Amino acid sequence: MARGGGGGGARGAVAYSMAVVLAGLAMALAAATQVASAAAGHDYRQALSKSILYFEAQRSGRLPGSQRVAWRADSGLLDGKANGVDLVGGYYDAGDNVKFGLPMAFTVTMMSWSVLEYGNQMAAAGELGHAVEAIKWGTDYLVKAHPEPNVLYGEVGDGDSDHDCWMRPEDMTTSRQAYRLDPQNPGSELAGETAAAMAAASLVFRGSNPGYANTLLQHSKQLFDFADKYRGRYDSSITVVRRYYASSSGYGDELLWAAAWLHEATGESRYLDYLATNADALGGTGWSINQFGWDVKYPGVQVLAAMFLLQRGNNAHADVLQRYKQKADLFACSCLGRGGANSVPRTPGGMVYHQSWNNVQFVTSAAFLLAAYADHLAAAGQAAQCPDNGGSSAQPSELLDFARSQVDYILGSNPRATSYMVGYGATYPRQAHHRGASIVSVKANPSFVSCQAGYSSWYHRRTANPNLLDGATVGGPDEYDNFADERDNYEQTEATTYNNAPLMGVLARLAAGHGGGRFAHHSVAADEVSSSTAINGANGTSLPSPSPAASEHASESPIEIEQNATASWTERGKTYHRYAVTVTNRSLKTVHELHIGISKLYGQVWGVDKARYGYVFPSWLASLPAGKSASFVYVQAAPSADVWVTGYKLL
Repeated sequence: MARGGGGGGARGAVAYSMAVVLAGLAMALAAATQVASAAAGHDYRQALSKSILYFEAQRSGRLPGSQRVAWRADSGLLDGKANGVDLVGGYYDAGDNVKFGLPMAFTVTMMSWSVLEYGNQMAAAGELGHAVEAIKWGTDYLVKAHPEPNVLYGEVGDGDSDHDCWMRPEDMTTSRQAYRLDPQNPGSELAGETAAAMAAASLVFRGSNPGYANTLLQHSKQLFDFADKYRGRYDSSITVVRRYYASSSGYGDELLWAAAWLHEATGESRYLDYLATNADALGGTGWSINQFGWDVKYPGVQVLAAMFLLQRGNNAHADVLQRYKQKADLFACSCLGRGGANSVPRTPGGMVYHQSWNNVQFVTSAAFLLAAYADHLAAAGQAAQCPDNGGSSAQPSELLDFARSQVDYILGSNPRATSYMVGYGATYPRQAHHRGASIVSVKANPSFVSCQAGYSSWYHRRTANPNLLDGATVGGPDEYDNFADERDNYEQTEATTYNNAPLMGVLARLAAGHGGGRFAHHSVAADEVSSSTAINGANGTSLPSPSPAASEHASESPIEIEQNATASWTERGKTYHRYAVTVTNRSLKTVHELHIGISKLYGQVWGVDKARYGYVFPSWLASLPAGKSASFVYVQAAPSADVWVTGYKLL
C-alpha cells in the first residue's frame, strides 16, 4: 500500500519494472470492467451517500449546524463531567445510547482506511467532505478520551442500565459513568485500536490539516506505547463491557494492527520491526482465520503487511512479510470458497455466513478487504495463492467480483429481494432496532419519554419507525436467507457503525466503475474538504469457520496434527468410531493460546473446550512446550472430522 506523505504525496517511490506495471494495470482494468458491467443493477453512488449519512444519526454531543439527519438533537452533553473530563461527542455504537470505545475506534480506523484507499472515488461522488467530517467527529472524541499519555477513557454509560430502558438519546436518564484505563487498569486491545484509528486518520488529514494530523499522530504513538508497556485485557479492567464487547482474540492482534498503521503513517522502521519481530509471539503469522471485525484484526494486519511487501519489494523483513501474505491469501481464498474444506460457509443466496447475530458486519468487512487487496495485487501484477486443487491462483478480478456480489446481496440481490440498507431500494427494513429512530423525534414532540414509556408506547409497535435511519446497514438474514423485519429481532434488525465503516469504502470503489482502484493513499487536500469539516484541530454468536493452513505451506507450520481411529463398535445398527487426535509442537519455542478448528464433527468431543474461534485445550494446559504433545478424542458414526490449527502464538 502506497503511503501518504506530508502535503498529500507518496512518501517513497515504488520500484516496479515496466512489464510489471503494464501487467498490473491490465489486471486492474479487467477487474474494473467486470465491476462496471455488473453495476447497472444498483446505484452504488446513492448507497455510498446513504452509508455515510447514517453516521450523523449516531452522533452524540452537540450537533453542528451542518447536521443533515434532522430528527436528531443534542445529547450526552454532561458526559465525563462526573469524572472531571470532557467526554462530550463521539458515536453511539448501534441502537443503544452507550459509547463503547473499542467498536468506536475500529469504526474510525475503517472509515479512515476507506478514505485512504478510495478518497478519489468519494470525491468524484461528492461525498469526500462528508466522509472526512464523519472521521473527525470520531477522532475529536478520541482525543478527548486520551487526556494523559497513559490514561484512556474506554466507555461512557453501561449496557446493563441502558438496555433496561428504551429512550431517545436526547431524553437519557440512564447512567453516564465513564470508565478508564491506566497503568493499574490496562487495556491493550482498546488502547491499541485507538492508536490504529489515530494513525490511520492522521494520514487522512495530512494534506488538509497537518497540525491536526500531527496531534493525532502524537496521541497514536503514546497510546501504542501505553498498550505495549502495560499489557492486559481491557475487559478485565472495564468489566461492564463483557456482555457486549468482550475480547475473545486477546490483544496481540491490536498491538500488531497499531504498529502496522503507525508504520504506514510515519514510515519509521521501528514499527515495521515490531510487526516483524512479534509476528510469532503475537500471532500475526500464526492465526489463519477468515473473520475480520471489531474483535479480531488478524486478517486486517495480514493484508496490510502483504501490501507493504507488494509495494516495497525486498527489505530486511521480506521473509516475515511473505508469511503474513500467505495468511492474507488464505483469508481471500477462504472467502471465495477456495480455502480448502473449511472455507467460509454461504447462505443459499450466496452471502458469506459466520453467525446469527449481526452477520452483515463480517460481510462488509470482508468485501472491503477483498476489494482493497485485489487492487494492490493487481497493481503488483500478482494474485492470491489458494490451497485448493494443489495450489491455484485467485486473480484480483475474482476477489473484486466476489466483493461486489456481497455488496449486491446487501443492496437487494438476494432471494428476498430485500435491501438490508435502510432507505435504499423499494424494500428495506422499516423497524430497525434503534431507540432514537423508533420513538417520535424530540423535535416533533419534545414531551419527555421515560425509560419504561419507551417500551410500552414505542418498542412493541408493529409499525414502521417514525424516523428513517437512512443508510443504516442492519444485521441481516440468517443462514437460510430468512429475515424478520421486527424491532425486537435485534440480531437481524440492529445496525452498527462498524457495519457501515468498511462498506463506505467498497461502495466508493464500486461506484467508480471504470475509475477502478486507487493504488496510492489519498491524503485529503484542503480544497477537497467541505467547509463543514473543521480544520482547527481537536479542541474546536456462534463459532466462525476458521481457514485451514494452506497445504503447500504445511511444512512450515510448527504444529503437527495426527489423527487415528482407535476403536470401532456397532450399536443399534450404527457403527461408531473413536478418534484420537494428537497435537505436537515441532518448533523450538513454546506454543501459547493454541486454537484448533474442527468441522464435520457429528459426535461428542473430550479434552478440548469450545471457544469463539474454534476449540482450546483446558486452562491447565495453557501452553505446549517445544517437542511436547496434547491429545483429545471424539466419537461419531461417521468418517473422521477435519481438524486443523486456527491460531497460536510462539514465545
